[in-house]
Amino acid sequence: MQPLKKPRNARRDPAPSRAAYKAQRLMLTPGFRQFLRVGLPVIAIAAAAGIYLSDSDRRDALELKVSEMRRAIEERPEFMVNLLAIDGASDEVASDIREIIPEEFPITAFDLDLETLQKNIAQMDAVANVDVQVRSGILQVNVTQRVPVLIWRTYEGNVLLDATGHRVASIAARKDRPDLPLVAGDGADTVVGQALEILAAAGPLQSRLRGIERVGRRRWDLVLDRNQRIMLPEENPIAALERVIALNKAQDMLARDLTVIDMRNGQRPTIRIADNAIEALRQIRAEN
Repeated sequence: MQPLKKPRNARRDPAPSRAAYKAQRLMLTPGFRQFLRVGLPVIAIAAAAGIYLSDSDRRDALELKVSEMRRAIEERPEFMVNLLAIDGASDEVASDIREIIPEEFPITAFDLDLETLQKNIAQMDAVANVDVQVRSGILQVNVTQRVPVLIWRTYEGNVLLDATGHRVASIAARKDRPDLPLVAGDGADTVVGQALEILAAAGPLQSRLRGIERVGRRRWDLVLDRNQRIMLPEENPIAALERVIALNKAQDMLARDLTVIDMRNGQRPTIRIADNAIEALRQIRAEN
């Protein structure tokens, strides 16, 4: 049986083929249209770049060109740093800061790591605060130094401390800073505030004061000339010191041959007489 032939005058089916129908539906998809507008060009460019950069000589030439362009921009006059200015620092501290900033000027601002420089300078003992900026071609370093308020004598040497007990610097000898009071003893750096209060309360004894010593990390001894020592209690040391000052003012007690005034027991203060005074008293008694 032979298949039927399509009549010559039969009309063509207007419906699209299955493939054309799927293509039309795909074009109506927003994601596919976005891919054609963006994704396909990106893929083409990336492929072209990959082919171009697959050659090592081309890569080296491109890197050199980019480096030259970057350096040309970085070394423009408006980006160059020509000077270093340090304000608020002593000559010694300024010299130490210059050692932290070893770069030779002029230098491009892009080669300066300001955050690291500021961090390194802030770690210096003598620096309380620091601000590092680039202004009009100048690397500006503004420093707030720690102010030493006393000398702390340790086994390693003499150390300057600020009001918070932070180390400021070392000094070779006590005579290098005769304007500052002297403290000694383990843990004295942790109670600088109390030490300053005791020193202020010892005002009437300043002419004879040699320093104060932290004893057992819990209390203070006031050290005077002529080998005299006032032993203060752990609690209310200033009140005990004021009591000694009042007794001295009334009876001139510290002018006598005393070595120790022990105020640790507020109910029963005791004194220790010098050995030569005891010997003299014994001779007087023997003669009588």
